[in-house]
Amino acid sequence: MRKTGVADLPLHYGKSPPWLFSRMKDLAREITINIVDEFGAEEMLRKLSDPFWFQAFGCTLGFDWHSSGLTTTVCAALKEGVRGLEKELGIFVAGGKGRTSRRTPLEIEETSHLISADSHRLIYASRMAAKVDSAGLQDGFQLYHHSFIFTKTGFWVLIQQGIDEITRFARRYHWQGDKVKSFVCEPHAAICCDERKKGLNMVARESEEARTTVASLSREKPDHLIKELTKIQTLKLSPLHFPLATDIRPKALEKILNKTYERKPNNFEQLLALKGVGPKTIRALALVSDLVYGARISFRDPATYSFAHGGKDGFPYPVDRKEYDKTIWVLRQAIAEAKIGRSEKLKALKRLANLVAIS
Repeated sequence: MRKTGVADLPLHYGKSPPWLFSRMKDLAREITINIVDEFGAEEMLRKLSDPFWFQAFGCTLGFDWHSSGLTTTVCAALKEGVRGLEKELGIFVAGGKGRTSRRTPLEIEETSHLISADSHRLIYASRMAAKVDSAGLQDGFQLYHHSFIFTKTGFWVLIQQGIDEITRFARRYHWQGDKVKSFVCEPHAAICCDERKKGLNMVARESEEARTTVASLSREKPDHLIKELTKIQTLKLSPLHFPLATDIRPKALEKILNKTYERKPNNFEQLLALKGVGPKTIRALALVSDLVYGARISFRDPATYSFAHGGKDGFPYPVDRKEYDKTIWVLRQAIAEAKIGRSEKLKALKRLANLVAIS
């Protein structure tokens, strides 16, 4: 599996002003129509899966370059922008922020009559990616945003975001479905952030033995596991293990461990996919596999590099509403002129490029 990136952003509260969101929606629609018309729906999704392109897209729409709200607002603007055009564009947007994210499976299912892909496969991808970023990789960010974007043929990307209220940062995760090989081994191809931190990384390559051991442990009777976890609670663990041991209550895990024992998952992915198996279950099994069986786990944060672009909040300059509306109009005109012929369309887009260069 290949995750295309992660971005860390300062946590900002509040909503985008209505005057700006309305324009963001219109501009997002026109940009999407142009890209789909020129390069196809899949290319638009590939661009969205690139954390740098997505950040630049948000800046083009006039949002703060360094705000966590860029993620949620841009995804919402895109969803509203393509609403009613899904069939023509071949692009569907499901999910969103907070409670809306939990509607993702239903929204995917509701498109089943419009797509040729297996909606159940798309729902599984959506759920597994969320499980990986919440339980497989425990980096201290609680997921609260989940936007699943797909085409009628089943090509998909996922943009989700987590929150760390202690550091007041948000981290954005990007996925690209056509690169899927495994959901549970090195899913991060490019991760952007401003800070690195310790956490449990069960999807790292060096955690391969631990994944096998954890899956095996989940098939055992819970009695033995509960006994080992109770022992571990009395040990003075090294600082390396503190993220795992602090909030584990052995008896509280007994119910879910009975479930894994009954279901007997064949591998780590099947274990992670089980309903009810969350961060604490994975941490408990990982801790036993490490301390009792010597199957080492990774604490490596997969973040590798950072970025910044440049606003809604007036940085580096305030949004010029007149110019914003002009850009939307120019893009619409380019689409209209495209009906004349492909050569005329290219000329129209070149005029747009020249206009931007001059302004």
